[in-house]
Amino acid sequence: MNERGKSSRAGWLPKWLAPRGLSRPLIGIVSDSASCLPEAYRDRPGFIEVNVPIIVDNQVLGDDSQALMMGLAMGRSVKTSRPAPGEFERAYRALLEVGCQQVLSIHFSSRLSGTVDAARLAATQFQDQVTVLDSHTVALPLGFALADVLDARDGGAPIDVLKSIVEQATENTVYFAVPSLEQLRRGGRISAVSSVLGNLLNVKPILTIEQGSITALEKPRSFARAQARLVSLALRDAKQAGGATRLGVMHFGAQELATEIATELAPFSCQPVVIESLPSVLAAHTGMGVLAVCAATLDPQPVDNTPETLNP
Repeated sequence: MNERGKSSRAGWLPKWLAPRGLSRPLIGIVSDSASCLPEAYRDRPGFIEVNVPIIVDNQVLGDDSQALMMGLAMGRSVKTSRPAPGEFERAYRALLEVGCQQVLSIHFSSRLSGTVDAARLAATQFQDQVTVLDSHTVALPLGFALADVLDARDGGAPIDVLKSIVEQATENTVYFAVPSLEQLRRGGRISAVSSVLGNLLNVKPILTIEQGSITALEKPRSFARAQARLVSLALRDAKQAGGATRLGVMHFGAQELATEIATELAPFSCQPVVIESLPSVLAAHTGMGVLAVCAATLDPQPVDNTPETLNP
């Protein structure tokens, strides 16, 4: 199984998009730290990730998981904020100055954060050179899509193909199991009533992303049952996908449990199962001990009817 930083390439690209090792890509890619993009992709030329800040007791931090863990453990106030438009403006300018002709800025759901709005505001400074996309998802569903975008971009795909990959990101499914609803309630992601009921009944809900928002899917009565249900949901989606499916596991402060889940999923994934630590901007709302699974279908290999003019 893959630990952070040992990601495999997508493997779905058509032959005419075979990677060509472009050192100075013509299309720059910008995203944010909520994407859960595997580490191996982060040093790609022409890619910049903008941190979504977390705020612990009014101290603004970057994607600092250790500081967040300490803040959560000590019961401190933990919040998040959208990046300043100037952060995106600097990223866009940096990519254009090194030779990118266009920039594609891809971000997590606008229903979860104002990050997309900040990116769009910054993009107005660059006329038609910057395109901002709302992926309508978050975490590994977005991370897998970004990995595909970077592979396709480096293989010479035009920007319309990259946009299409992002549009399909919502087809990647994700399920979260949280030990407590308190952090989600504090962050305004669920109602106070839902939080109280969940705690009183010892419900350990399984949450998902639907139309860009967090939605309660099921309500197991114990975290052990929730963990087992995560596995069954991921396997269900893999079987129903009708094609090769890669699976991933996310956690925050629950490495051992995440490894257990990945071991169960491994025989059903077309690639080594990715294990990722949940980005701080998301863990700030889910709290310690969260577990999550993601299923993402790979596009099938095309038949051999590609026009000869497109062949290398």
